[in-house]
Amino acid sequence: MKIYTVGGAVRDRLLGREVKDRDYVVVGATAGQLEDLGYRTVGRDFPVFLHPDTHEEYALARTERKSGQGYTGFEFHAAPEITLEQDLARRDITINAMAEDDNGHVIDPFDGRGDLQQRLLRHVSPAFVEDPLRILRVARFAARLDFAVAAETQTLMHTLAASGELETLPAERVWQELQRALSEPWPRRFFEVLRDCEALAILLPEIDRLFGVPQPQQHHPEIDTGVHTLMVLDQAVRLSDEPIVRFAALVHDLGKGTTPADQWPRHIAHEQRGVKIIEKLCARLKAPNDFRDLAVMAAREHGRVHRAGEMRADTILNLFEACDAFRRPQRFEQLLIVCEADSRGRTGLEDRDYPQADRLRQALQAANSVDAGTLATENLSGKEIGERIRQARSTAIATAVK
Repeated sequence: MKIYTVGGAVRDRLLGREVKDRDYVVVGATAGQLEDLGYRTVGRDFPVFLHPDTHEEYALARTERKSGQGYTGFEFHAAPEITLEQDLARRDITINAMAEDDNGHVIDPFDGRGDLQQRLLRHVSPAFVEDPLRILRVARFAARLDFAVAAETQTLMHTLAASGELETLPAERVWQELQRALSEPWPRRFFEVLRDCEALAILLPEIDRLFGVPQPQQHHPEIDTGVHTLMVLDQAVRLSDEPIVRFAALVHDLGKGTTPADQWPRHIAHEQRGVKIIEKLCARLKAPNDFRDLAVMAAREHGRVHRAGEMRADTILNLFEACDAFRRPQRFEQLLIVCEADSRGRTGLEDRDYPQADRLRQALQAANSVDAGTLATENLSGKEIGERIRQARSTAIATAVK
């Protein structure tokens, strides 16, 4: 029995990156032998064994073959005679198909190290097209490493996207890969890779249809709404490491994708249209409610936030109430970050100031300084108390932003 470190741990060590998780492949052993050594079996699709002390994951060397249609149609076979090279051959891309023995020697049958040096994502074998999830994984690794996709792999991804197999992916897996990509250093690469192989139109048509839609040049020197969307995402990455903020930035302008062409480059009422599109998108992908709620708020309110410098105190208070800012200040702060990213996500304006955010922060702080408890002790009805609190908050906002 021999044990090898495999996959991401080997890749990340060779890249000089921090190794966070380690996976192991066991060659020349049976499940019974591992259980006799105290390993605990977990997993349903294929058993994984947890080390009795470290609880790290160990898997028997195995092969796999396509046995049906779609994402789940695979059969796995593990046996003591299966070699390390056979196990590595079933993996998706070469930089994930390397192993390392106890002496630090790297086993690299598919030249993953060469692709690391060339900053390329390349498939291991033609069996790549058997699993539609691999398109999303390649796109996610592009977002993580900012690598290019090898030409021959790009061809296979086109073939896979055109096969209809992407439609078999469970919504939860699409969302999982999307959320992971939004957590990576270069999330725009995820969408660029999907668009290059025509998978974006299948998986996220609401985003794909933004490309080619013009906007007024005086406000958007980049003109194209799809380009603007990726620029806003870039700015969100600069401003926040939270995937929820980055998602809201990504989808804030989805309503522009449904503007009739005869109304271009104007996009009247795109905010309201965007809300409905986001709600349907999040329902389809089964996105968490907090992601949906912030995204809907950003689509609905980003125009009002941009006009904060012109707002009177009562109008600012209306915005706070519409956004539930008094009860959910953290979410309102996330909204301000999304709006700042939107303001900066334009050609030549990437570093401009966004005083609207600070104006609204000051206004919210002032409104929160009102002692609602003291007002509630006065001899007033419930409705009168609410009106007095609102009046006091408006006065405090007016003083703060004068």
